This record gives sequence, structure tokens and C-alpha cells, in this order.
Amino acid sequence: MINYNGSIVAESNISIHQNRAFLYGDAIFETLKVLDNKVLFLEDHYFRLMASLRIVRMEIPMNFTMEYMEEQILSLISALPSAASFRARITFFRENGGRYLPATNDTEYIITAENLENPLYSFTNTAYEVELFKDYHVTKQLLSTLKSTNKMVQITGSIFASENGYNNCLIINEDKNVVEALQGNIFMLTGSKLVTPPLSDGCLNGIMRKQILAIAAKVEGLEVAEASISPFDLQKADELFITNVITGIQPITKYRKKEFGSTIATDLLKRLNAKIRFS
Repeated sequence: MINYNGSIVAESNISIHQNRAFLYGDAIFETLKVLDNKVLFLEDHYFRLMASLRIVRMEIPMNFTMEYMEEQILSLISALPSAASFRARITFFRENGGRYLPATNDTEYIITAENLENPLYSFTNTAYEVELFKDYHVTKQLLSTLKSTNKMVQITGSIFASENGYNNCLIINEDKNVVEALQGNIFMLTGSKLVTPPLSDGCLNGIMRKQILAIAAKVEGLEVAEASISPFDLQKADELFITNVITGIQPITKYRKKEFGSTIATDLLKRLNAKIRFS
């Protein structure tokens, strides 16, 4: 079952050969986690989605308020087999017509959902190795910070990681600074300083990135900063971890010959779970 423009249906019957999301990647999306019938970080997701739609000049339906978005997500989940936690995705795309120049800026949307095995955020102490993906890079521009369906760098990078036995790859920008991982934002701990790249470097404006920055800022003795990260910096780090709204925090255990701990990542994960349980 899916939610297509506010109706719960089995199929959308969209004509792929006319759909602009398929033809041109003309779409913006949000991936959300639903726990015990509550959309986590609802306000942050809603305002990021609205900002993204405005940036790419898509018309926002007049009735698409934050309350309406929540209602539509939960309406779909109520039609699915019961589970404690779900991964939901809202995809907005322009209506059919035009080529590079759209015939209209009016939009449609689809919401899909699937259940998640782990209700709360968790990670295991299994090996998680990453490498730099250098074949292509992201650019330092506003569009790079959005969740659009133009993800060829992440797709080809994921294939590279799979072919070479890595769990993930780190993406660089035109300045050859590390921007993010294939599926999330990157954080680096060196001594007592926790750093993540600034949005001006081209990284995704991640919802979990925002949560971790706020949580880490309250940890006594920990300095938190947004600053560029070079590949050389990775070799000097004590911890590296990746964040996204579905996984939460994923510690990196190895980059090339350097191995990393997860003490701060473990502490932040506990604080994150406490936040979502009691907020």
C-alpha cells in the first residue's frame, strides 16, 4: 500500500514514461523514522522539505501543513501490518509535461513505508571499513545539500564499495575535502574535538546531523565544530562515525590502515535514544 496524493491505494498507476522524477530526476524526498506511531523529528523534516521545495521552485500544496504531513504518514502506516517502527519516505515531483523546462511547477507526492527490525537506535561492535570514493565528487553548492533524486555519485560509489569489499565510502568535493558518507553525514573526533563538515562544503543538510550537533554540544568537555575535513585529517582521528535518521549512528572501525574506537559514538547513541524516548 502507498499514499498517493492523500489516498491510500495499492498502485499509483503513474506513467513512468511521462513522469518527471523518472525522466529528469525532478524530485525531492524525505526519509523519516516512525516509532510507536510517532514521526521522529517531525518539525525538522517538515521544514527541510518545505525549504527544499522552495529552492527548486516546486509549488507546495496549500493544504500540506506539518499536521497534514504527519496525518498522511500515519494514515499509511495504519494500513500496513502492525510494527513498532517504520521507515517512511515522502517523494514530491512536478506534474507531467515539458522537458528541462517544466510545463508546470505544480506537484504530486507519494508516501511509502516499510517496517524496521530495530525500534530504537543501536549498533554492534562489528567491523565497518570505509574508503574514499574519488571517481566523482559533489560540488560546493546549495543543491548538494538537498535530498533530491539526483544521486548518481552515491549510486556509483555504493557499487564501488560493494565491488571492493567496503561497508561504505566517503565522498569528497572539488577541494578534495571529505564531505559525507554515501548514506549519511560524517563526524570526526580528534582528542576532545568533534568535527563535521559545514553545509558550505556541499554536505547533506541531514536531520540526524542536526540532532547530533545539538546533543554533542551538551557533553561536558567536548568541543563541537563545523569545519572542513581533509583525507589527511582522517588518519589522525580517534573516532569516525556516520549519521542518518534511520541508522542513527554508525561507527567506522577502519579507514585504510587506521583503526578507530567508538567511546563517544556509544555515549551519543545513549543520549539520542533518551531524547526520542522522553521528548
